[in-house]
Amino acid sequence: MNILLNGEPRELPSGATLADAIALLDPAPPFAAAVNRDFVPRSAYAGRALQAGDEVEVIRPVTGG
Repeated sequence: MNILLNGEPRELPSGATLADAIALLDPAPPFAAAVNRDFVPRSAYAGRALQAGDEVEVIRPVTGG
């Protein structure tokens, strides 16, 4: 299935989860993830199934002034 991962098209196998998509990026903590602009708690990454066309964003928090 095709998804957008941080704005880039990616191909994932059917049944892939948010955890699978995050693994492609291998981000250093801390980071947050959203699917179709909905925040997903870290505890739900492995259980959040993705669908074709989903938009996944993995972002790092920004601090400072």
